[in-house]
Amino acid sequence: MEQEVRGICPACGEETDWLYKTENIPYFSDILIITCSCSVCGYRFSDVQNISTNEPVRYTFHACSEQDLSVRVVRSTAGHVHIPELGVEISPGPACEGFISNVEGVLFRVDKVLDGILIDGDDEQRRKALALKEKIADIQNGKDSITLIIEDPYGNSLIDSERAKKESYSPDPD
Repeated sequence: MEQEVRGICPACGEETDWLYKTENIPYFSDILIITCSCSVCGYRFSDVQNISTNEPVRYTFHACSEQDLSVRVVRSTAGHVHIPELGVEISPGPACEGFISNVEGVLFRVDKVLDGILIDGDDEQRRKALALKEKIADIQNGKDSITLIIEDPYGNSLIDSERAKKESYSPDPD
């Protein structure tokens, strides 16, 4: 199902189109994708919501080749992403957006945050950001590997690979 609805842009208050689309991800579940792109101010919003709830889940995937960068990643708004080799954690919060991407897309998101640190960070932060950007480039070129971990207390995130380890876990009560 796909439905386009006129609504208000939360950034500028002008009318804009909101697209609501349901999609089935095989071996996973039905999801609702919500997108908005305001032609007036350029505001963009996207979210992925699972239509059902599941048991808490943890996926662990070791990306060790360029082909692994194409593995599909679904992160719900409750999903917590860890990349231990990079010291990266992406936690849910009030402005959190879900996404459907792939391993390379997750790295791209991290790289964009590092770009901001290069602009606004102090010398030590910039040095660390440059080192992480080099490591990301090595991963993208197949010279290094990472472990991608997603934990979701509602079971609505996914790493779509036969090599991804799926296990249940008990989320922290915090």
